This record gives sequence, C-alpha cells and structure tokens, in this order.
Amino acid sequence: MPLYMDIHRGVDGSAEDVIEAHKKDVETQQKHGVKYLNYWFSDDEDAVFCLFEGPSKEAGEKVHKEAHGLTADEIFEVEQGE
Repeated sequence: MPLYMDIHRGVDGSAEDVIEAHKKDVETQQKHGVKYLNYWFSDDEDAVFCLFEGPSKEAGEKVHKEAHGLTADEIFEVEQGE
C-alpha cells in the first residue's frame, strides 16, 4: 500500500490538541482504508506532519476531514529509506 506524509501548517493548538486529533484519525481511519502510522509536531513552526498508508492521498484527507476537519496543506507520496 502506498505511503504518504502530510503537512499541516499554521496549526494553532497545543500538544494535547494534536494528540486528540490523532486519536480521532485512528478512530476514523479504517472506514477509508487508511492506517495512520505516526505523527510529529513542531511548536516552533506551528506544523504537524502525519505519516499514513492508504489507497490514495484523498483517502487520508477524507479521514482528517471527517475526524476533526483539520485538512492538510500538502500531501506527498513517500518511500521508506533503508
């Protein structure tokens, strides 16, 4: 299954807010055939990065939209390095 990294810029929220949003993604992911694997956030840059497997970029975006409404600014298909 393809692997994707999305970026949310200008995030105005605490670490706890990010944790809760990720929990909501995990609760919603199966419905769209997506599996969120990990996430990172930068308080300095007000950014969140999410790594997920799924059938398409759009499927990951549907999870975010349904789970909490915080859609990504960009989504990239990526490959795991060795």
